[in-house]
Amino acid sequence: MLVRVYSAKLSFEVVPLSMRALSVRDMCYVAVFTAVIVVLSLLPPIPMPFGVPMTLQTFVIPLAGVVLGAKRGGLAALVYVLLGAIGLPVFHGFSGGLGMLFGLTGGFLFGFPLYAFFAGWGADRGGSHWLLVGLLTGMVLTYLLGMVQFSLVAGHDLRVSFFAVVVPFLPTELVKLFFASLLGLAGRRRLEANGIF
Repeated sequence: MLVRVYSAKLSFEVVPLSMRALSVRDMCYVAVFTAVIVVLSLLPPIPMPFGVPMTLQTFVIPLAGVVLGAKRGGLAALVYVLLGAIGLPVFHGFSGGLGMLFGLTGGFLFGFPLYAFFAGWGADRGGSHWLLVGLLTGMVLTYLLGMVQFSLVAGHDLRVSFFAVVVPFLPTELVKLFFASLLGLAGRRRLEANGIF
């Protein structure tokens, strides 16, 4: 959607509404956290039997949401996915390109912006129960997208895919969610206390 912004000289320029809602400071936060996502995503993954590796992506993505909030966190995750989509080697194993998005693990990548958004939504609402709802909603949506795409690409039914790409990751995923919420809230409070937010 576009809005017209009139100046004192009675001329106007067309500005995307979504950009109007972001300040320069917001864009800096998004850029910095996108870089954090890239760095932690490039740490060596742990190989798993069915081709979906265990990475720190599902730690840093909700962390971005908790620290930055729904809008900025979701945008940081979206920028990360777009960087990989255009071919930059920012995904696990220094990979990138559309082949990753539409391959075995692509559903998880598509889910990352939702994961960060809902984690941020829960943090923005305040209260540990809302944070838990947001984190679990983001996690479920991400794993659902990951499972469905894995099923379609690998040719497995959903039950096999569930036991291949969801069940083995759940214990460590819950641990990562715990630390993402703990560190994320601490970082968010520190930024707010220093007047950075």
